[in-house]
Amino acid sequence: MKLDSTATQLKHQPLLTPRAGLLWGLLGVSAFSFTVPFTRVAVAQGGMDPVFVGAGRAVIAAVFAALALLITKQQRPSARQWQRLAVVASGVVAGFPLLTSFALTTVPASHGAVVIAILPAATAVASVIRTKERTRFSFWCAAILGSLVAVAFAVISGGGFSGIHLSDLLLVIAVVVCGIGYAEGGLLARELGAWQTISWALVLAFPLMLLLTLISIGHQLPSGTPAAWGSFVYLGVVSMFLGFVAWYRGLAIGPMALVSQVQLVQPVLSIGWAALILGEDIGWSTVAGGLAVIICALLAIRSRNSSPRFAPAEINTSLSS
Repeated sequence: MKLDSTATQLKHQPLLTPRAGLLWGLLGVSAFSFTVPFTRVAVAQGGMDPVFVGAGRAVIAAVFAALALLITKQQRPSARQWQRLAVVASGVVAGFPLLTSFALTTVPASHGAVVIAILPAATAVASVIRTKERTRFSFWCAAILGSLVAVAFAVISGGGFSGIHLSDLLLVIAVVVCGIGYAEGGLLARELGAWQTISWALVLAFPLMLLLTLISIGHQLPSGTPAAWGSFVYLGVVSMFLGFVAWYRGLAIGPMALVSQVQLVQPVLSIGWAALILGEDIGWSTVAGGLAVIICALLAIRSRNSSPRFAPAEINTSLSS
């Protein structure tokens, strides 16, 4: 059977249940939860160039994506869809990986995980603006409160406003561009299929990511510890591709409103991995800040999902790569 879309595939698999959707979603989130700690291993502990890590991992993922698209003989997107894929690629394939790679050279992985935890709410906001969806007032209150909590965490962790560094700004920008990219990707997934959307975005961004990778190599040959290289490979193969396959499959099986909330455990897992893998000291401010941001994001998502104008078929793809 030719695989034209995830939706087509699921029609021929009636035995799939909501539990299967949750399990696939949890598998994707588990894969993503290592992204921040492993990026920190590569750029901070391993000494790799942030450009090489951020762009190179997209090059690796694009190769796998291109093979998957060729093997399954996917129909090429239209001209309009390519334009929208450019938005997805700018935020998900280029913006988020590059910005977080630079940010994590100076801030702990646990710190980055807390700030990035606002991404689900940011994606929900971007989707609402993009679709002109009417939502409850409580949705905007939760989204704004979550943003303020994330900023407050950065201020407290830095010892005051003077302690806020460029890395915090990069993380915030990463959340914004990724949220926009995921929101557009959620809309495109209805037309192109779930995993196909991220695959086409990776292919579209491949020339630029390859150029940046080659420039980085030309400036300085990449070098790093075995742990750094292992982290880099994981980021390219799992964080940028296989994790998305599992995540989008879970969303496609659904129920999407329920599966999308699984992503809220990602910052908890990332903070735990930061402690176990990197030996970071997880203080009370990190725990409190993380929980507060997660609660705000959960309130925003549930408030939006309970809106009378919410479309149940929409794929909420608000999770970090």
